[in-house]
Amino acid sequence: MTAELIAVGTELLLGNITNTDAQIISEGLSTLGINVHYHTVVGDNPARLEAALDIARSRADIIISTGGLGPTYDDLTKQTICKTFGRELELHQDILDDLKEWFLKRTGKPMTDNNIQQAMLPVNCTIFDNPVGTAPGCAFEEGGVHVLMLPGPPFECRYMFENRAVPYLKKLVGHSVIVSHEIRIFGMGESAVEDVLHEPMTRLTNPTLAPYAKPNECMLRATAKADTEAQAEAMLAPLVERVKATLGDVVYGVDVASLEEAVSGLLLERGLTLSAAESCTGGLIAKRMTDLPGASKVFRGGVVSYVEEVKSGVLGVPEDLLARYGAVSEPVARAMAEGCRRICGSDLAVSVTGVAGPDTDDRGNEVGTVYIALTSTEGTVCKKLSCGRGLGRDSVRMAAASNAFDMVRRQLLGLPL
Repeated sequence: MTAELIAVGTELLLGNITNTDAQIISEGLSTLGINVHYHTVVGDNPARLEAALDIARSRADIIISTGGLGPTYDDLTKQTICKTFGRELELHQDILDDLKEWFLKRTGKPMTDNNIQQAMLPVNCTIFDNPVGTAPGCAFEEGGVHVLMLPGPPFECRYMFENRAVPYLKKLVGHSVIVSHEIRIFGMGESAVEDVLHEPMTRLTNPTLAPYAKPNECMLRATAKADTEAQAEAMLAPLVERVKATLGDVVYGVDVASLEEAVSGLLLERGLTLSAAESCTGGLIAKRMTDLPGASKVFRGGVVSYVEEVKSGVLGVPEDLLARYGAVSEPVARAMAEGCRRICGSDLAVSVTGVAGPDTDDRGNEVGTVYIALTSTEGTVCKKLSCGRGLGRDSVRMAAASNAFDMVRRQLLGLPL
Protein backbone atom coordinates (compact mmCIF):
# COMPACT_ATOMS: atom_id res chain seq x y z
CA MET A 1 0.00 0.00 0.00
CA THR A 2 1.13 3.55 -0.66
CA ALA A 3 0.63 6.61 1.49
CA GLU A 4 0.80 10.37 1.14
CA LEU A 5 1.25 12.70 4.11
CA ILE A 6 -0.38 16.12 4.00
CA ALA A 7 0.75 18.57 6.66
CA VAL A 8 -1.55 21.56 7.08
CA GLY A 9 -0.25 24.84 8.48
CA THR A 10 0.99 28.14 7.13
CA GLU A 11 3.61 28.20 9.90
CA LEU A 12 5.29 25.22 8.22
CA LEU A 13 5.59 27.05 4.90
CA LEU A 14 6.97 30.14 6.63
CA GLY A 15 9.65 28.07 8.33
CA ASN A 16 8.45 29.00 11.81
CA ILE A 17 8.37 25.33 12.82
CA THR A 18 9.80 22.08 11.47
CA ASN A 19 7.54 19.34 10.15
CA THR A 20 8.61 16.69 12.66
CA ASP A 21 5.24 14.96 12.28
CA ALA A 22 6.28 13.75 8.82
CA GLN A 23 9.36 12.05 10.23
CA ILE A 24 7.40 10.41 13.04
CA ILE A 25 4.74 9.05 10.70
CA SER A 26 7.07 8.06 7.85
CA GLU A 27 9.25 5.99 10.16
CA GLY A 28 6.18 4.31 11.60
CA LEU A 29 4.68 3.55 8.20
CA SER A 30 7.96 2.06 7.04
CA THR A 31 7.85 -0.50 9.86
CA LEU A 32 4.33 -1.43 8.75
CA GLY A 33 5.48 -1.99 5.18
CA ILE A 34 3.51 0.97 3.86
CA ASN A 35 5.41 2.95 1.25
CA VAL A 36 5.34 6.73 1.61
CA HIS A 37 5.58 8.19 -1.89
CA TYR A 38 4.84 11.85 -1.22
CA HIS A 39 5.03 14.51 1.49
CA THR A 40 2.86 17.58 0.89
CA VAL A 41 2.72 20.76 2.94
CA VAL A 42 -0.24 23.11 2.50
CA GLY A 43 -1.01 26.41 4.18
CA ASP A 44 -4.24 27.16 6.02
CA ASN A 45 -6.12 27.66 2.79
CA PRO A 46 -9.16 25.47 1.96
CA ALA A 47 -8.85 25.81 -1.82
CA ARG A 48 -5.19 24.76 -1.89
CA LEU A 49 -5.83 21.94 0.57
CA GLU A 50 -8.71 20.68 -1.58
CA ALA A 51 -6.44 20.71 -4.63
CA ALA A 52 -3.76 18.77 -2.74
CA LEU A 53 -6.33 16.22 -1.60
CA ASP A 54 -7.56 15.69 -5.16
CA ILE A 55 -4.02 14.94 -6.26
CA ALA A 56 -3.32 12.68 -3.28
CA ARG A 57 -6.48 10.58 -3.73
CA SER A 58 -5.44 9.86 -7.32
CA ARG A 59 -2.08 8.38 -6.36
CA ALA A 60 -2.25 7.00 -2.80
CA ASP A 61 -4.12 4.25 -0.97
CA ILE A 62 -3.77 6.08 2.34
CA ILE A 63 -3.84 9.81 3.06
CA ILE A 64 -2.73 10.99 6.49
CA SER A 65 -3.24 14.63 7.37
CA THR A 66 -1.67 16.43 10.32
CA GLY A 67 -2.79 19.73 11.77
CA GLY A 68 -5.84 21.91 11.38
CA LEU A 69 -8.08 20.03 13.83
CA GLY A 70 -8.16 22.72 16.52
CA PRO A 71 -10.78 25.31 17.48
CA THR A 72 -9.56 28.44 15.69
CA TYR A 73 -10.90 29.97 12.48
CA ASP A 74 -8.02 28.64 10.38
CA ASP A 75 -8.40 25.02 11.57
CA LEU A 76 -10.30 23.84 8.51
CA THR A 77 -8.77 20.43 7.78
CA LYS A 78 -11.83 18.35 8.72
CA GLN A 79 -14.24 20.60 6.87
CA THR A 80 -12.13 20.60 3.70
CA ILE A 81 -11.48 16.85 3.74
CA CYS A 82 -15.18 16.13 4.23
CA LYS A 83 -16.08 18.45 1.38
CA THR A 84 -13.53 16.81 -0.92
CA PHE A 85 -14.67 13.27 -0.11
CA GLY A 86 -18.40 14.04 0.09
CA ARG A 87 -18.76 13.38 3.82
CA GLU A 88 -21.02 15.26 6.23
CA LEU A 89 -19.87 16.34 9.68
CA GLU A 90 -21.92 15.42 12.73
CA LEU A 91 -21.76 16.51 16.35
CA HIS A 92 -20.67 13.93 18.93
CA GLN A 93 -22.28 14.98 22.20
CA ASP A 94 -20.06 12.73 24.33
CA ILE A 95 -16.92 14.37 22.93
CA LEU A 96 -18.43 17.82 23.48
CA ASP A 97 -19.28 16.96 27.10
CA ASP A 98 -15.72 15.75 27.68
CA LEU A 99 -14.37 18.99 26.21
CA LYS A 100 -16.53 21.11 28.47
CA GLU A 101 -15.38 19.14 31.52
CA TRP A 102 -11.74 19.38 30.42
CA PHE A 103 -11.90 23.18 30.14
CA LEU A 104 -13.56 23.57 33.54
CA LYS A 105 -10.91 21.41 35.22
CA ARG A 106 -7.93 22.96 33.44
CA THR A 107 -8.94 26.62 33.29
CA GLY A 108 -11.76 26.98 35.76
CA LYS A 109 -13.77 28.68 33.02
CA PRO A 110 -16.53 27.51 30.68
CA MET A 111 -15.50 26.27 27.22
CA THR A 112 -15.74 28.85 24.47
CA ASP A 113 -18.11 28.06 21.61
CA ASN A 114 -15.37 27.84 18.99
CA ASN A 115 -14.30 24.52 20.55
CA ILE A 116 -17.56 22.92 19.45
CA GLN A 117 -16.01 22.23 16.06
CA GLN A 118 -13.55 19.85 17.72
CA ALA A 119 -16.54 17.60 18.52
CA MET A 120 -17.68 17.64 14.86
CA LEU A 121 -16.48 14.52 13.03
CA PRO A 122 -17.22 12.83 9.68
CA VAL A 123 -20.30 10.61 9.57
CA ASN A 124 -19.51 6.91 10.05
CA CYS A 125 -15.84 7.51 10.80
CA THR A 126 -13.55 5.65 13.18
CA ILE A 127 -12.91 8.05 16.05
CA PHE A 128 -9.40 8.38 17.50
CA ASP A 129 -9.88 9.69 21.05
CA ASN A 130 -7.09 12.00 22.19
CA PRO A 131 -6.16 11.69 25.88
CA VAL A 132 -3.14 14.00 25.47
CA GLY A 133 -4.98 16.94 23.85
CA THR A 134 -8.38 18.35 23.02
CA ALA A 135 -8.68 17.56 19.30
CA PRO A 136 -9.72 13.98 18.50
CA GLY A 137 -8.56 12.38 15.28
CA CYS A 138 -10.48 10.08 12.97
CA ALA A 139 -10.35 7.82 9.94
CA PHE A 140 -12.68 6.75 7.16
CA GLU A 141 -12.58 4.99 3.81
CA GLU A 142 -14.05 6.49 0.68
CA GLY A 143 -13.64 5.27 -2.88
CA GLY A 144 -10.90 2.84 -1.92
CA VAL A 145 -8.83 5.52 -0.18
CA HIS A 146 -8.32 5.53 3.57
CA VAL A 147 -8.14 9.01 5.10
CA LEU A 148 -6.67 9.52 8.57
CA MET A 149 -6.66 12.86 10.39
CA LEU A 150 -4.22 13.49 13.23
CA PRO A 151 -3.51 16.59 15.35
CA GLY A 152 -0.48 18.72 14.51
CA PRO A 153 1.43 19.24 17.81
CA PRO A 154 4.27 16.67 17.65
CA PHE A 155 3.66 15.19 21.10
CA GLU A 156 -0.02 14.64 20.32
CA CYS A 157 0.72 13.46 16.80
CA ARG A 158 3.20 10.82 17.97
CA TYR A 159 0.84 9.50 20.64
CA MET A 160 -2.15 9.45 18.31
CA PHE A 161 -0.22 7.82 15.48
CA GLU A 162 1.35 5.09 17.62
CA ASN A 163 -1.71 4.33 19.75
CA ARG A 164 -4.62 5.05 17.41
CA ALA A 165 -3.50 5.12 13.77
CA VAL A 166 -1.13 2.14 13.87
CA PRO A 167 -3.78 -0.34 15.12
CA TYR A 168 -6.13 0.93 12.40
CA LEU A 169 -3.45 0.57 9.72
CA LYS A 170 -2.38 -2.89 10.87
CA LYS A 171 -5.84 -4.15 9.95
CA LEU A 172 -5.30 -2.82 6.41
CA VAL A 173 -1.92 -4.41 5.80
CA GLY A 174 -2.90 -7.84 7.11
CA HIS A 175 -1.18 -10.11 9.59
CA SER A 176 2.33 -10.07 8.21
CA VAL A 177 5.12 -8.82 10.47
CA ILE A 178 7.90 -6.43 9.52
CA VAL A 179 11.07 -6.42 11.60
CA SER A 180 14.02 -4.06 11.20
CA HIS A 181 17.47 -3.82 12.74
CA GLU A 182 19.67 -0.73 12.60
CA ILE A 183 23.38 -1.35 12.05
CA ARG A 184 25.37 1.66 13.27
CA ILE A 185 28.67 2.57 11.61
CA PHE A 186 31.38 5.06 12.53
CA GLY A 187 34.55 5.56 10.52
CA MET A 188 33.17 4.79 7.05
CA GLY A 189 31.00 7.11 4.99
CA GLU A 190 27.73 6.26 3.28
CA SER A 191 29.23 6.08 -0.21
CA ALA A 192 32.04 3.78 0.94
CA VAL A 193 29.57 1.51 2.72
CA GLU A 194 27.36 1.39 -0.36
CA ASP A 195 30.35 0.56 -2.54
CA VAL A 196 31.34 -2.40 -0.36
CA LEU A 197 27.77 -3.68 0.02
CA HIS A 198 26.41 -2.70 -3.38
CA GLU A 199 25.64 -6.26 -4.48
CA PRO A 200 23.38 -7.28 -1.57
CA MET A 201 21.75 -3.84 -1.42
CA THR A 202 20.65 -3.98 -5.06
CA ARG A 203 19.88 -7.70 -5.22
CA LEU A 204 17.93 -8.30 -2.02
CA THR A 205 14.15 -7.97 -2.00
CA ASN A 206 13.23 -9.61 1.31
CA PRO A 207 15.11 -8.99 3.50
CA THR A 208 16.36 -5.62 2.31
CA LEU A 209 19.33 -3.47 3.23
CA ALA A 210 19.29 0.32 2.93
CA PRO A 211 21.91 2.97 3.87
CA TYR A 212 21.16 6.23 5.68
CA ALA A 213 23.56 9.12 6.20
CA LYS A 214 23.77 10.48 9.76
CA PRO A 215 25.87 13.33 11.21
CA ASN A 216 29.46 12.01 11.33
CA GLU A 217 28.34 8.43 10.80
CA CYS A 218 25.94 6.27 8.82
CA MET A 219 23.41 3.56 9.40
CA LEU A 220 22.18 0.48 7.58
CA ARG A 221 18.61 -0.68 8.11
CA ALA A 222 18.02 -4.39 7.53
CA THR A 223 14.32 -5.17 7.14
CA ALA A 224 12.41 -8.42 6.66
CA LYS A 225 8.72 -9.20 6.19
CA ALA A 226 7.31 -12.56 7.26
CA ASP A 227 4.27 -14.23 8.78
CA THR A 228 5.79 -14.18 12.27
CA GLU A 229 8.42 -12.18 14.11
CA ALA A 230 10.51 -15.31 14.60
CA GLN A 231 10.55 -15.98 10.87
CA ALA A 232 11.57 -12.38 10.15
CA GLU A 233 14.36 -12.56 12.73
CA ALA A 234 15.61 -15.79 11.18
CA MET A 235 15.80 -14.06 7.81
CA LEU A 236 17.64 -11.06 9.24
CA ALA A 237 20.23 -12.82 11.40
CA PRO A 238 22.54 -14.00 8.57
CA LEU A 239 22.27 -10.64 6.78
CA VAL A 240 23.25 -8.67 9.89
CA GLU A 241 26.16 -11.02 10.53
CA ARG A 242 27.28 -10.71 6.91
CA VAL A 243 27.31 -6.92 7.17
CA LYS A 244 29.27 -7.01 10.43
CA ALA A 245 31.81 -9.43 8.97
CA THR A 246 32.18 -7.35 5.79
CA LEU A 247 32.54 -3.95 7.44
CA GLY A 248 34.52 -5.07 10.48
CA ASP A 249 35.21 -2.88 13.48
CA VAL A 250 33.58 0.26 12.04
CA VAL A 251 30.27 -1.33 13.11
CA TYR A 252 29.81 -0.05 16.65
CA GLY A 253 26.47 -1.63 17.40
CA VAL A 254 23.14 -2.99 16.28
CA ASP A 255 19.96 -1.27 17.49
CA VAL A 256 21.85 1.22 19.63
CA ALA A 257 20.98 4.89 19.38
CA SER A 258 24.45 6.45 19.48
CA LEU A 259 28.16 6.01 20.04
CA GLU A 260 27.83 7.23 23.61
CA GLU A 261 25.16 4.61 24.29
CA ALA A 262 27.48 1.91 22.98
CA VAL A 263 30.35 3.25 25.12
CA SER A 264 28.15 3.48 28.20
CA GLY A 265 27.07 -0.14 27.75
CA LEU A 266 30.67 -1.32 27.44
CA LEU A 267 31.74 0.62 30.53
CA LEU A 268 28.84 -0.82 32.50
CA GLU A 269 29.66 -4.37 31.40
CA ARG A 270 33.25 -3.98 32.54
CA GLY A 271 32.52 -2.05 35.73
CA LEU A 272 34.63 0.91 34.57
CA THR A 273 34.17 4.67 34.71
CA LEU A 274 35.02 7.54 32.36
CA SER A 275 35.71 11.25 32.71
CA ALA A 276 36.36 13.96 30.12
CA ALA A 277 38.56 17.04 29.84
CA GLU A 278 37.21 19.25 27.08
CA SER A 279 38.37 22.39 25.39
CA CYS A 280 36.99 22.95 21.88
CA THR A 281 34.01 20.63 22.48
CA GLY A 282 32.86 22.84 25.35
CA GLY A 283 31.30 20.05 27.42
CA LEU A 284 29.64 18.18 24.53
CA ILE A 285 31.12 14.83 25.58
CA ALA A 286 29.81 15.30 29.11
CA LYS A 287 26.41 16.36 27.78
CA ARG A 288 26.07 13.38 25.48
CA MET A 289 27.01 11.03 28.30
CA THR A 290 24.71 12.59 30.88
CA ASP A 291 21.81 12.62 28.43
CA LEU A 292 21.75 8.83 28.92
CA PRO A 293 19.67 7.40 31.76
CA GLY A 294 21.90 5.89 34.45
CA ALA A 295 24.99 7.77 33.28
CA SER A 296 26.17 8.27 36.88
CA LYS A 297 27.11 4.58 37.01
CA VAL A 298 29.81 5.03 34.36
CA PHE A 299 30.55 8.76 34.02
CA ARG A 300 32.41 10.47 36.87
CA GLY A 301 32.47 14.02 35.54
CA GLY A 302 34.35 16.43 33.38
CA VAL A 303 36.24 19.68 33.13
CA VAL A 304 35.65 22.31 30.44
CA SER A 305 39.13 23.83 30.33
CA TYR A 306 38.50 26.40 27.65
CA VAL A 307 41.43 28.69 28.56
CA GLU A 308 45.02 27.88 29.40
CA GLU A 309 44.67 29.07 33.01
CA VAL A 310 42.09 26.34 33.65
CA LYS A 311 44.17 23.74 31.83
CA SER A 312 47.09 24.47 34.12
CA GLY A 313 45.27 25.51 37.31
CA VAL A 314 42.61 22.79 37.41
CA LEU A 315 43.91 19.93 35.27
CA GLY A 316 47.54 20.46 36.21
CA VAL A 317 48.86 20.82 32.68
CA PRO A 318 52.45 22.09 33.10
CA GLU A 319 52.76 25.72 32.02
CA ASP A 320 55.99 24.98 30.17
CA LEU A 321 54.10 22.51 27.94
CA LEU A 322 51.51 25.16 27.13
CA ALA A 323 54.21 27.71 26.40
CA ARG A 324 56.29 25.37 24.28
CA TYR A 325 53.65 23.46 22.28
CA GLY A 326 50.49 25.53 22.61
CA ALA A 327 47.07 24.45 23.84
CA VAL A 328 46.29 22.57 20.60
CA SER A 329 48.98 19.91 20.71
CA GLU A 330 49.58 16.28 21.57
CA PRO A 331 51.58 16.92 24.79
CA VAL A 332 48.83 19.16 26.17
CA ALA A 333 46.08 16.70 25.18
CA ARG A 334 47.90 13.93 27.01
CA ALA A 335 48.39 16.05 30.12
CA MET A 336 44.71 17.11 30.08
CA ALA A 337 43.53 13.50 30.01
CA GLU A 338 45.92 12.42 32.77
CA GLY A 339 44.94 15.37 34.96
CA CYS A 340 41.24 14.70 34.46
CA ARG A 341 41.59 11.03 35.36
CA ARG A 342 43.45 12.01 38.52
CA ILE A 343 41.01 14.62 39.80
CA CYS A 344 37.85 12.72 38.80
CA GLY A 345 39.06 9.34 40.01
CA SER A 346 37.91 7.53 36.88
CA ASP A 347 39.31 4.39 35.27
CA LEU A 348 39.58 6.09 31.89
CA ALA A 349 39.69 9.71 30.84
CA VAL A 350 39.47 11.28 27.44
CA SER A 351 40.54 14.78 26.44
CA VAL A 352 39.87 16.97 23.43
CA THR A 353 41.69 20.13 22.42
CA GLY A 354 41.45 21.75 19.00
CA VAL A 355 40.43 24.60 16.74
CA ALA A 356 36.70 24.77 16.10
CA GLY A 357 36.96 27.95 14.05
CA PRO A 358 36.12 30.14 12.33
CA ASP A 359 39.83 31.14 12.21
CA THR A 360 43.17 29.43 12.71
CA ASP A 361 44.67 29.75 16.20
CA ASP A 362 47.67 31.85 17.19
CA ARG A 363 50.02 28.96 16.42
CA GLY A 364 48.75 28.52 12.88
CA ASN A 365 46.69 25.37 13.51
CA GLU A 366 44.01 25.07 10.84
CA VAL A 367 40.32 24.98 11.62
CA GLY A 368 39.36 21.38 12.31
CA THR A 369 42.69 20.41 13.86
CA VAL A 370 41.88 18.37 16.96
CA TYR A 371 43.95 16.26 19.36
CA ILE A 372 42.20 13.50 21.30
CA ALA A 373 43.97 11.70 24.13
CA LEU A 374 42.84 8.69 26.13
CA THR A 375 44.43 7.53 29.36
CA SER A 376 43.91 4.43 31.48
CA THR A 377 45.92 2.03 33.59
CA GLU A 378 47.48 0.86 30.33
CA GLY A 379 48.96 4.28 29.60
CA THR A 380 48.09 7.29 27.46
CA VAL A 381 47.52 7.40 23.71
CA CYS A 382 46.77 10.34 21.46
CA LYS A 383 45.62 10.87 17.90
CA LYS A 384 45.41 13.91 15.67
CA LEU A 385 42.19 14.56 13.81
CA SER A 386 41.75 16.83 10.82
CA CYS A 387 38.08 17.63 10.31
CA GLY A 388 38.84 19.94 7.39
CA ARG A 389 38.02 23.57 6.79
CA GLY A 390 34.55 24.86 6.09
CA LEU A 391 32.63 22.51 8.38
CA GLY A 392 31.65 25.16 10.91
CA ARG A 393 32.11 25.16 14.67
CA ASP A 394 29.23 22.83 15.49
CA SER A 395 30.34 20.23 12.97
CA VAL A 396 33.94 20.28 14.22
CA ARG A 397 32.78 19.89 17.81
CA MET A 398 30.42 17.05 16.97
CA ALA A 399 33.07 15.24 14.93
CA ALA A 400 35.63 15.65 17.73
CA ALA A 401 33.24 14.32 20.37
CA SER A 402 32.20 11.36 18.23
CA ASN A 403 35.83 10.47 17.53
CA ALA A 404 36.53 10.64 21.26
CA PHE A 405 33.71 8.20 21.97
CA ASP A 406 34.93 5.88 19.23
CA MET A 407 38.43 5.99 20.71
CA VAL A 408 37.04 4.91 24.09
CA ARG A 409 35.00 2.16 22.40
CA ARG A 410 38.04 0.80 20.64
CA GLN A 411 40.10 0.87 23.82
CA LEU A 412 37.44 -1.09 25.69
CA LEU A 413 37.16 -3.69 22.92
CA GLY A 414 40.91 -4.00 22.33
CA LEU A 415 40.62 -2.67 18.77
CA PRO A 416 43.23 -0.58 16.95
CA LEU A 417 42.87 3.06 17.94
